[in-house]
Amino acid sequence: MTQSGQPSIKEDGAAQRVAFFGGSFDPPHLGHLAVALAALGALRLDRVLFAPVGAQPLKPRGSSADFAQRVEMTRLAIEGEAAFALSLADAPKPNGAPNYTWETLGRLRADLPAGFALFCLMGADSFAGVRRWHRGAEIPFLAPLIVASRPGERLDDLRALLPLGLSLEAETECAPNSAGIQMECSRLRNQAGQSAPFYLLPGLEVEISASQIREQLRQAESPLLPSPLALLPAAVAGYIRAQKLYQ
Repeated sequence: MTQSGQPSIKEDGAAQRVAFFGGSFDPPHLGHLAVALAALGALRLDRVLFAPVGAQPLKPRGSSADFAQRVEMTRLAIEGEAAFALSLADAPKPNGAPNYTWETLGRLRADLPAGFALFCLMGADSFAGVRRWHRGAEIPFLAPLIVASRPGERLDDLRALLPLGLSLEAETECAPNSAGIQMECSRLRNQAGQSAPFYLLPGLEVEISASQIREQLRQAESPLLPSPLALLPAAVAGYIRAQKLYQ
């Protein structure tokens, strides 16, 4: 790991297009993996960095599992996929201050070798809140956004979700990808004249919610209903059972 908590990609030189994928991962589920795999294929990424967050500013109650548990679950969820890596770039701060995506992306950009491209991957539910994030209007210019659709999140009017001062211009078409992933390409502009590409993955209606999984696990499992553990990678489900999490 580097000082910023990202895997040591400088040394191996293998990754050129890197996506930061932050979140609570409380727990990491199959929907997270589906989003990352789709982005990997659509944008021809070399690496997706899964970064459990220490303290989310907009979630003052924090996470159900502690940071070390969420890190271990994330590690288990992504093992076996060579293009996925665990990042501690969003680890808790010593002073307990919130983690801000703008700061984390800035550190990651500074740590990447020249010529590397950094993207920011998120679900549509996260994108709907970017206008409330710390310096949210600047984030797309640190790392172009890749937004994956989520059930219940309307994306037919993206302009209504943009932080103040940003405009969105549709592009005619995206470069084709060999993975066959549906993707829409646009360009964001700010009032200073900067522009950044914006990528939407509209076809990923994966109906999995970490909060629903936690709630179902708190209830007694019924033999008549599917187990919520089926929505998780097997290794993560095993860890949750062993640690008796979310009970």
